[in-house]
Formats: sequence, structure tokens, C-alpha cells
Amino acid sequence: MTIQSRCLAALFTTGSLVFLAGCGGPSATPQGGSSGERQRLLLVSYAVTKGAYDRILPTFVEQWKQKTGQELEIKTSYGGSGTQTRTVIDGLDADVVTLALSADVLKLEESGLIQPGWEQELPNNGIVTNSAVAFLTRAGNPKQITTWKDLVKPGVTVVTANPKTSGGARWNFLGLWGSITQAGGTPQQAEAYVTSVYKNVDNLPKDAREASDVFLKRDQGDVLLNYENEAILATRIGDLKDPFVVPELNIRIEGPVAVVDKNVDRKGTREAAEALAAYLFTDEAQQVFAEEGFRPTSPTVWARVKDRFAPVKTFFSVKDFGGWSQVNKEFFGNGGIWDRLFANSR
Repeated sequence: MTIQSRCLAALFTTGSLVFLAGCGGPSATPQGGSSGERQRLLLVSYAVTKGAYDRILPTFVEQWKQKTGQELEIKTSYGGSGTQTRTVIDGLDADVVTLALSADVLKLEESGLIQPGWEQELPNNGIVTNSAVAFLTRAGNPKQITTWKDLVKPGVTVVTANPKTSGGARWNFLGLWGSITQAGGTPQQAEAYVTSVYKNVDNLPKDAREASDVFLKRDQGDVLLNYENEAILATRIGDLKDPFVVPELNIRIEGPVAVVDKNVDRKGTREAAEALAAYLFTDEAQQVFAEEGFRPTSPTVWARVKDRFAPVKTFFSVKDFGGWSQVNKEFFGNGGIWDRLFANSR
């Protein structure tokens, strides 16, 4: 996968797509057909990004038409990140993926769909959005849940998605674990704590959006662990009446984007797919992400919107756990820590 640096430099200097039409070579004709031909892309993403892409994609399509003359149709697919990843591996013909965690992109790399080094092809190591774990509670917060340790109080029922199918649930899991180890606790203490939390979990929805529905629409549970952007959305549309809690010690949730090399080369859609991936890093797109509750990775946009987000004193990251390759194996692989803790907590 090659997105030439000169194209990205032009894009981020001007915020325009005009330079992207010629990124593939001297001709401005998009790869895969003449400027008059309609081209189709499939963007595969995780459940809670739909609101942002419903706004971002039409603007990109319009600008692509203006700059290249080509009609572009972008289809979308949403679901739990783990489920979406498996579906792409099984044959869903994605051109671009924006998944909940880089671990899922690595699975696509291991399957031969994405070339190694995809992280270096776009700014910020391919991370297009950030978020944090938030606690959503019942009106008035009757169980007084304000810290990670409150999740193990007797009688507290926790709602969180299933780490086997949901990227957000894996972030929740790492947030729980890191709330102990990043505060000076041992892995053994972390394991005991996380096991206790999951003993308070009654069911495991398949993805972050379903977890929101379980808590907000079906009135199950005392506290929901979910993306901060889901809490912001619930507040905006009126489903959540009271303030939510964002713990001051938190995990930096990183959402990546990648072009699916094997698919775009076979379909002749590389140029448009790379342009779409690059566009997500423009201030124009980053502003939409921010308005939809994601923490933007653009420093310019973050400076404008940071007061809208809860302050976090200390962020830790997946690097503090050894990176996704180690996390996948140690925590979420077959027979890993999650499997063991799940068995112990049932």
C-alpha cells in the first residue's frame, strides 16, 4: 500500500482534495475507469461511527466529483468490530476499514488482505479518532458510581459488550485492567479486580451500540461502560438525562483506518480508497468526528473543541500492555486471560 507523501503534504496544507486526483501518476483520471464512470467503494466500520460517516461521506463524494469528474458511490457496513473483521476476512469486499482497534486491522494483515506497514501510510500511525471509557449511570447515580473501584460494589449490575465480538468491549477490559496496573497494582490484583467486575455483568451485548440499547432502552443494569462518544450521543438525543462519568485515569481509545490492499488492487479502486482514508484526517472531517463525540486527532481541531470533553488527568495506552500483538495473544486469544476470567466469573 502506497500513499505518496507529496499527496498527503498537499492535502494537509490546503485541506482540499484537488491534489489527490493526480496522486496515482501524471493522469488525473481515477484508477478503475474514466472520469465519467461510476465507481463504488465499501467502507466497513464499527457500530458507533455511523452518525459521523453519514455526514462525512457525502461531502467527500461531492468533492471527489468536483475534482475528478468521477461519480463515486460509497456503501457502508456497521457492526461490532470483531464481527466486522471476521466478515471481511471471510469475503466482505471492503475497500476501506475503520475499526475499533488496531488489533483488528492486524488480523486483516495476518490474513493477507492488508500489507505490512499500513500504520505508516497515513498520519498519526493511522489513528483517526480517540475516545475514552465512560460510565453511564441511572438518574441521580443512586449507586454512587464514580470510580473504577465502585464497579465491584455489592449489588451493582454492570453492562458492557462482549470482548469476543466488540472492540469497545476490549477497550473497556483494558481500561479495567489498567485502572489497577497503571495505579501501581500487580497483574494478580488486576486479575482479581476484573474477575469481580465481570461477576457483576449479567449479559454481554454483541457491540457498543447494542450495549447502549440494553442500558438506555431496556433499562437493564446500574452502570454502562461504553465509549465516551456514545455517552455524548445519548446526552444529546435525550436518552441520558444525568451527567456521565469519565474516570480521570483512563485508556486512550484509538480508532484506526486502513485501505484493504488486496481488494482495492483487484477492484481497481486504490486511488479513491486512499483519497477517502486521507480525507478522514483533514480538519473538515475531524470537526465532524468531534461534533459526533469523538476526540479528534487533529491538533488544530482538538484545540477548538477540547473544552467539550471531560478532563482526563492520565491516559494510558495499549503500548503500556506491550502493543496489540501481545494483547491479542495474552488477553483475548483462545485460552487467554479473557477466556479464563469469563469462566471464573460465570
